[in-house]
Amino acid sequence: MANMTQPGKSASPQEAAKSTMDKAKEMAGNVADKAKDVAGNVADKAKDLAHAAGDKAENVTHRAGSGLESLGHAVRDHMPSGGTAGAVADRAASGLESAGKYLQEEGLGGMADDLTALIRRNPVPSLLVGIGIGFILARAVSSRS
Repeated sequence: MANMTQPGKSASPQEAAKSTMDKAKEMAGNVADKAKDVAGNVADKAKDLAHAAGDKAENVTHRAGSGLESLGHAVRDHMPSGGTAGAVADRAASGLESAGKYLQEEGLGGMADDLTALIRRNPVPSLLVGIGIGFILARAVSSRS
């Protein structure tokens, strides 16, 4: 890239322009390489943050499951011993315990898989439920405005 002119003679305008173009191309290449490096680093950071957020969500889900299971045990310990109230409390305790175990064992990934399977098995009812939830949310948001 060095300009090879004879001593005492100045470079022609064409040579100067070519030299300037070569330098500009080299600088543009350097800037592009730097941008690729920065973009790669940003993408890696985003992946790391997404992974950390997923881990935190799984931990929260596990803790929620543990809390539900504990609540089920507490209901069972303090429920009436017989009659209709005892039967209702026993069912509630069993439901809380099984929900807690499900959350602990399956986590968010398992819940998403189960929900996907449920929607595939029942597409029309799922669509109707989605429309109903959308309607309720729209009414709630529009009443606040």
